[in-house]
Amino acid sequence: MKHAFLKALLAAGAIMIAWNCSDESTTGPKAPEYAVTSSAWLLSTDQDYIIYLDGRVTNPEGDIIATIKFIDGSSVGVITDLAGNVLYDGVDVAGLPLLEKNTTVYAITGPAFHLVDETGDYLIYLAEDGGSIGFVKDSNATVIGFFNFETNTVVAPDGVTELTKVEDILDLPVLQPGDKFTKEPDPIIVESSSSEFVPGPESSSDIGPTPTSSATPNSSSSKPKSSSSAPKSSSSVAPAGGCPNIKVKSGGRTGSGWATRYWDCCAPHCSWSENAGGNTSKTCDSKGKNVVGGGGSICSGGYQATCLSQIPFTVNGCTDMGFAFAAVPGADGGTCGKCYQLTFTGKGKYASDNNLSAIKGKKLIIMTTNIGHDVEQGQFDIMIPGGGVGAFNGCSQMGWGNQGKQYGGLLSDCEEESNYNSSKTLTCLKNKCNSVFSNDATAKQGCMFLAEFMHAAGNPLHNYVEVECPDVLKQKY
Repeated sequence: MKHAFLKALLAAGAIMIAWNCSDESTTGPKAPEYAVTSSAWLLSTDQDYIIYLDGRVTNPEGDIIATIKFIDGSSVGVITDLAGNVLYDGVDVAGLPLLEKNTTVYAITGPAFHLVDETGDYLIYLAEDGGSIGFVKDSNATVIGFFNFETNTVVAPDGVTELTKVEDILDLPVLQPGDKFTKEPDPIIVESSSSEFVPGPESSSDIGPTPTSSATPNSSSSKPKSSSSAPKSSSSVAPAGGCPNIKVKSGGRTGSGWATRYWDCCAPHCSWSENAGGNTSKTCDSKGKNVVGGGGSICSGGYQATCLSQIPFTVNGCTDMGFAFAAVPGADGGTCGKCYQLTFTGKGKYASDNNLSAIKGKKLIIMTTNIGHDVEQGQFDIMIPGGGVGAFNGCSQMGWGNQGKQYGGLLSDCEEESNYNSSKTLTCLKNKCNSVFSNDATAKQGCMFLAEFMHAAGNPLHNYVEVECPDVLKQKY
């Protein structure tokens, strides 16, 4: 089936080449500038639809509004909206113009909202004094105007002329500080030819692009881990429906740091009402399956444990975004149930290699359920089965195999066993996940998240910003 998709993609590319080699003069209108996350087809009908190879169909703003199901592995498919209604039947992507991904490098001097529209590409910085006027810079960090946070308007350097306006600044993505930040993709212009398709009869389509990852890993173990942890139960793959709309929290925390990993099976700090401030997380029985209340943590003689529903997971339609739960520094004990978006820089705290660069730009949305007095500021200790039991070990009743190094778990074992060879480390980690959790499919899924979505990269550096918690995490908290 993949071969048919690729043939369609190549066919669309061939059409593009034919257009590019033709006379420069053209009577047809040009397509608008669109940012795409990977090669995609453009369908122009009553509105413009961006069709991705993995089945996503988005609007020009990047919001998933439909899916396409290809028929018998061909380049012809049926587009269905998110409610299951057929929008277009018999769409042949091989005859559509192709949009290609590109990359622009931005110089970021601090956390900045990123606005791209027909008037320009803007980096909007908060006012340093907490006021209502912030600087607006271009990709080279040159001041090109100001932003009025009271009117949500970009104003020219004269302080008067309005350049553009946004409905809600918090709906914009946030770029984080760093020497250089690669923002993908940069919009490109392609020629567009209109294609007419007649809506077909109602049919069902159950596709939801499943994110995949390949990997090359390498990392170092996560020195201090954290204690306790416990949440819900069940599967690591969230429902289909595309990426949740992640909104930056007004006045929230931002910064940079690194991610470590652990899974100690203990009842989390936030499962105790006196710690959670009314936002208590759930706990499960000693097998992590059934939700229970009261009875103390298994790490202190009780029977409350981490719920396996809090393994890290991906959502159908989100290729470069994952979701997880984590521990934060003990000093941040009041942060139960808060969420942060981590954007990986492609570098590591203890090393920088191809394995870490493989997750550059990927985002991990985490919700805090626990604290660790050995966790440092900027560090998020991600809950991943097989990530190391850390200071406390409540996993003895789970029936799992050896959990690997106390700090760093199975990945740290694999790094040493493979002498930090990237491909061997990845293969080793996958094998250990399959072996250690052979009797627990859910825990195995959580372990494989580190091998697949995280490309077996350990202790990756990230920039973070506090966000509103998406439902996919709140439902599991």
